[in-house]
This record gives sequence, C-alpha cells and structure tokens, in this order.
Amino acid sequence: MGRIHQLFPVLEVLRPAILTGTIAIVLYFLDRVEARRLNPWLFAPTKYVIALLLWMVLSLSAALVVSASFDLVFNNFAKTVLMFVVVAGTVRGIRDLERLTLVYLIGATVYAGVVLLRFDLGTGDDWRLGRLYYYDANDFATFIVTAMPFGLYFLHAGRRTSGRVLAGVALGVLTLAFVHTGSRGGFVALVAVGAYIVLRYSAIALRRRVWATALIALVVLGAASDQYWGQMSTIMSDADYNRNAESGRMQIWRRGMGYMLQHPILGVGPNNFQTAEGTLSPFAQRQQFGVGVRWNAAHNSFVQAGAELGLPGLILFMAVIATAFRSLRRSGRRASAAVLTDGRQPELTQALTATLIGFTVGAFFLSLAYSEMLYTLVALVVGLERVTAAQSSDSSLG
Repeated sequence: MGRIHQLFPVLEVLRPAILTGTIAIVLYFLDRVEARRLNPWLFAPTKYVIALLLWMVLSLSAALVVSASFDLVFNNFAKTVLMFVVVAGTVRGIRDLERLTLVYLIGATVYAGVVLLRFDLGTGDDWRLGRLYYYDANDFATFIVTAMPFGLYFLHAGRRTSGRVLAGVALGVLTLAFVHTGSRGGFVALVAVGAYIVLRYSAIALRRRVWATALIALVVLGAASDQYWGQMSTIMSDADYNRNAESGRMQIWRRGMGYMLQHPILGVGPNNFQTAEGTLSPFAQRQQFGVGVRWNAAHNSFVQAGAELGLPGLILFMAVIATAFRSLRRSGRRASAAVLTDGRQPELTQALTATLIGFTVGAFFLSLAYSEMLYTLVALVVGLERVTAAQSSDSSLG
C-alpha cells in the first residue's frame, strides 16, 4: 500500500513486495498455531471476495480485449486475493491487528512525507499534486482518508506515550498532504469520516473527538490556498465540467451504465472500461473521421464493476463492502459484551468502520473496484471478526 519500493528505488533490487509476500504465504500455510484455528474462509466477506475473483475469471470469455483482462486478473487481482487470505488468516489477537493497522498508517505517512518533500507546488495549474508514485492525487487522497482513523486510534489508545505522539505527527503529515492533493472526492470522503467520528465514534469521549476533528480542520484551513477552496466550491456547481462535459464524471457514469445494460451478464471484461469508451461509446465513430476520443476511466468503482463485470459482478462487489460493514457490527456487539474485557476492541471496530466509510465514499468518485486498498481493509475486518468470534466462543465454553 505504501509503495515503499517506489519511494526508495534502491529497494527495487530486493523486490520487497514479492519477497515478503512469498515468505508470508509460505509461513501462513505451514503455521499450526492454535490461535489461527478459526478459518478466514468461514466469514462472508471472504466468500464474496473469492466469488468476485471467480466471476472475473469467467468474464474473461466476454472481454473486449482479453489480454488486458487477463493481466489484471492474474497479474494483479489474484495476488491481492491471496494476500487478503494471508492477512485475514494470520491474526491471532488484537495485538496483531494493531500491528497491521500501524503498518497501514506508517505506509501512508511515509508516502505522504516523501511526496511533500519531493513534489513542489507552484502557481496556475501546478497548485495541486499531479501524478505521483503509483497513485494519482485523487487515489492518494482516498488512501489518506482511510489511514486517518488509524491515526486517531493510536493517538487515543496507543500503549505508549511515544506512540501517541507519533500518531499525532502522522495525522498532521497526512492532513497536510491531503490538502495538497486538491481532491474534491477526497474532501467529501473526509467530511463523511469526520461526521462518523463526531457522531458515532463512542469509544472516545465526545469532547475529545470534537477537539480532534477541529484540530484537523484547523490544519486544513491553515494549509489550504484560495485555489483549494475555489476547487472545493465547484463540488455542487451546475457549471462544473463533471456535470455537463462529455468527459465529465456524470456523462461517463451514464455511458458506463449503458455498457452494463448492453452487456448485463459478463460485462465488457475486467480492465476494459476505457476500451469500451473508445469503441462502444456514442463518440467512438468520430475516430474514423480523424477526431480523437478520450478513452476515459469509469471514475466510479460501482459503475466500473457493473460495466466491466455485469450485474452479477456489481452485486458481488457491493456484497464485499456490505458484508464487511455487517461483520464490523457483529464484532462491535461481541466486543461490547461483558465477556470481552479489552477496551481496545470496540475502538478498533469503530476505527475500521470509519476507514471503510472513507473508502466507500471516495471510491464513488474513483476507479478502485480492484484496488488493494479495499481488500486490505476488508481483510482487517475479517481478522477482527475472527478474534471476537473466537473470544466469544471461548467465553461461552468457559
């Protein structure tokens, strides 16, 4: 997630993602620790993630460009699903979950710090970050929003004072980098997460969470330029290009729903939305007259899933998210029960809920249907449910 090997090219020689991933997979399947006896395959989000992968494989048969779909499915998403199982299955307890969420937070913070140091902002069209390492500015904004609740968690529930201080620093760095993204979708996602934290993050006293939200807002206000607020003011504007331009989001979404209705079962194939824009859209015929046509991304994860995988694929994608929220509700009920005494469990449940809200809102404006971001978060959700389910079962047996 943190793209450390791209931030520091010297690490590319070691291929850290492949190396550590392979070691983790081998160790997981060799491990016989009793605390990992509750199989992650038993939980609904895992079943829907696997079903989504299988449906993507099936949809290869109808893909507009099979090679593009094959590359996404087998060189990307299949690996993501494999690591999903490893992350969800290796969790033994709340300490393991804290370590994993801390790595997520550190990865986002290091990425943000490097970006702030290496990319200079200028005037005119250069007032915001452009294309970065792996992510673009909008994807990065959503990544930041999903990491912020973990910063809040460690700021409040950190086991050491030094850890709480570092969490506060991480929140400051993430907030500053967030402003530099200039992302409107990210701003909407941040507002949604902030609202959840103020209204529903009951593990922290209301006064403290209002103060935390206010401090983040002050950092945004202090760092944001007039151009930033000018950009945010267009979110609801009828004159915004996203509403009326043929390459604006709303026009793309309409065409995407059209592709889904034209190919309702298997869709146009994974990673083929842009191909559909260039070959199936009403504007595609211009190309034979020498007029260029933009091969646009979906800019909406739900439209992306529906257009590329058909209605069944859209249902499976939505089921992954819906069952993750349902798992969090179950974990919250178990963690609040008298048989469970670790106060960190309810708070981590709420932090994960906030991150998932941030992703879901941000993904409404971005093509993140197959992003590692979502499946990492859902793997953490499954890991948390495994912990609370095992503790609840042990308590009932006792």
